[in-house]
Amino acid sequence: MSTDQIKVRVAAVAQVAPMIREFTLTAVTGSLYPFSPGSHVVVEMPGEQKIYRNAYSLLSDSHDASAYRIAVRLQDNSRGGSVFMHQQVKEGDELLISPPANLFIPQWNAQKHILLAAGVGITPFMSYLPEMQRRQADFELHYLFRSKQTGAYQLELAEQLGQRFFSYDSDQAQRCNISELLADRPLGTHIYICGPEGLIKDVQSVAEQLGWPDSVIHFEEFAAPKPGKPFTVELKSTGKTVQVGESESLLEALEEAEVAVPNLCRGGVCGQCATPVAEGEIEHRDNYLSVDEKARQDCVMPCVSRAHSDRLVLDI
Repeated sequence: MSTDQIKVRVAAVAQVAPMIREFTLTAVTGSLYPFSPGSHVVVEMPGEQKIYRNAYSLLSDSHDASAYRIAVRLQDNSRGGSVFMHQQVKEGDELLISPPANLFIPQWNAQKHILLAAGVGITPFMSYLPEMQRRQADFELHYLFRSKQTGAYQLELAEQLGQRFFSYDSDQAQRCNISELLADRPLGTHIYICGPEGLIKDVQSVAEQLGWPDSVIHFEEFAAPKPGKPFTVELKSTGKTVQVGESESLLEALEEAEVAVPNLCRGGVCGQCATPVAEGEIEHRDNYLSVDEKARQDCVMPCVSRAHSDRLVLDI
């Protein structure tokens, strides 16, 4: 247990959708840290051969930090983390988590807020909603899901939000037209997207065509690292080498080798884990570095990016 981790107890477990479980976490000793809407924590999960660390958004109302609530989707090709949470974790168990961090902060000066969630991407918006209602903000929530798998909270949200809630169940052939969603919005409208990469890119593409500035488009994507070819990483300062497998991230391999790398989002968004590169070709997968920065091939986001070459030398 590192000094900044929090030991929590699982106070409750609930199946909120066929593929999604909700966990209520309370402090084992003392109290939990306060947090703001959009925050997440990183949960440490011991697998059979390694420790997994996944980021999960907090569902809770930020005015009540007596407990944290998170929701975990059972991934189709889980590497072990979501399987552990679904099959192993039960009420009364203890887990280690990070303090809350927020990389998806609502822009309270916006004239209007459009929230667009897909599947378990509803989770950060669950903490947005109470604060938006307290502030009497102008907002609407659009929720894309499959009722047979991931349709968590839709009945609760429909009752709570009324005409500000729009749902699209793909199992019922319901679709959200992104062009119609973004068209003819008042100046000062911000949109927030939490869902798969494809949805985020679709929104960005349509928004660009309609003349939306990048500054009003906010997104968050929590996903397991995509597989890639194995490679070797070397630490320039010591000559130490670490093997990175096809189904693990560079960050995970470094952590297993007890090489400390600062990180927050573990999803290629925040830039906290940026690591200088001395040699090798990088396969950039992050959403943080600019096109020019990626072209320089001198910095890698190890939480998501990998080596395109067989060997990568980190300047650490």
